[in-house]
Amino acid sequence: MKTKTLSIHGLNNKEYSGNKELTPPINQTATFYFDSIEEGEQTFEFENNQYVYSRGRNPNLEELEDKITLLEEGAFAVSFSSGMGAIATLLMSLFKSGDNLLSHNIVYGSSHNFIANILPQYGINTTMLDLRKLDRDMAKGYEVIYLETPANPTLDIIDLRKLREIVGDDTVIIVDNTFATPILQQPLLLGADFVVHSATKYIGGHGDAIGGLVVGKDKEFESILRFGYMCEFGTAMAPFNAWLFNRGLKTLEYRIKGHCQNAMEIAKYLEAHEKVKKVYYPGLPSFEGHLIAEKQMKNFGGIISFEIIEGIRGIGSDEERAITFVNNLKLFKIAVSLGDTESLVEIPAKMTHKGLDIKPSIIRLAVGLEDIEDLIEDIEQALENL
Repeated sequence: MKTKTLSIHGLNNKEYSGNKELTPPINQTATFYFDSIEEGEQTFEFENNQYVYSRGRNPNLEELEDKITLLEEGAFAVSFSSGMGAIATLLMSLFKSGDNLLSHNIVYGSSHNFIANILPQYGINTTMLDLRKLDRDMAKGYEVIYLETPANPTLDIIDLRKLREIVGDDTVIIVDNTFATPILQQPLLLGADFVVHSATKYIGGHGDAIGGLVVGKDKEFESILRFGYMCEFGTAMAPFNAWLFNRGLKTLEYRIKGHCQNAMEIAKYLEAHEKVKKVYYPGLPSFEGHLIAEKQMKNFGGIISFEIIEGIRGIGSDEERAITFVNNLKLFKIAVSLGDTESLVEIPAKMTHKGLDIKPSIIRLAVGLEDIEDLIEDIEQALENL
């Protein structure tokens, strides 16, 4: 089946809907009961598929996990209470003290903090480099490679096929696929071992639920991640949130198409504007990673970053230009997150990436689904009023 159908039907499993509802009900229960002690014992021995406790398995979570597994063409998926819950739990499940992690130097702020500051407290050696420049000698000695492509907020594109070739078969590669979603990119088919998502973003699509997902290629690792770590860390997704994400998946491909169309129009507009210094968007031929993005992505996503030129009268610094522009916007809401129907704007150095090595001049747009003429009109007046 194609992605639009999979996003709606998944495995078409009737267990999702016990009474044949078109939309499966919310299984808002903490625990499930057994008809006998014998059945309970069999369940705990994994001799049947009975549900036990929603921290481990729940029909709503299972429907979501089945769908994202199919969309990413993986072997299993585990859902989590947040994107960071997914990332942190997966990383902790892969390491022992003394192991080594290599990460791209540009990642989401909380991911950066977890990798650079928290993991070393547990004896895990972490290094952050520009993976676009990685060679075989630099890649030696690492058990795990972690990255985002496109990266947040500079949209760096990492060639996943080339990365796998460089690091060999024994190194685990984890790709945060939040910006692209499986509609635009399937990292497991390009050489990755695990994919992580902040489902809060495009998968949910409406900014009303927080959750995370891990998809893996090795089915045998599912039990380790789910019962050995997720359940013990208590990072389980709530059934109602899973229900909302299942609803979001039904329109994911259509929404992604709209985000991409709007973003491309805005990127072209910004690149041609006399007050814009640089545009970061993989869909532009001028962007450094454009040719790689063309090879490993089906489209270029809904996130744009850009910088404003110097020399605007009355505004001295890079930071002042960015702040003034953002404060001039009327339709774009100043907020973190992305993937909503509403268009959002932020200055990463001031917000999501505060304290990291991100230029204070970079402005990030999470382009929504409003009419493109209205969005460009808002950007135009904000630039004109600098």
